[in-house]
Amino acid sequence: MSKALFCPTCRKVVLATDPDFPFCSDRCRILDLGKWASGDYKISTPVQDPDDLEELARSKTHRPNSGDED
Repeated sequence: MSKALFCPTCRKVVLATDPDFPFCSDRCRILDLGKWASGDYKISTPVQDPDDLEELARSKTHRPNSGDED
């Protein structure tokens, strides 16, 4: 039995076996992509993965100076 979800764009029921899953159509997929590209969607939760945070901290401390030292 196929799992059914709702299309994130238009809320129609979509089966996991549908070719455009999780969207109901290519049109809904493109509309969703456009919202990401225009900044309508944002990931507002900060990174919580300790490995990613550690790597970010390392990259900030090892960044070469920009030459603006006074």
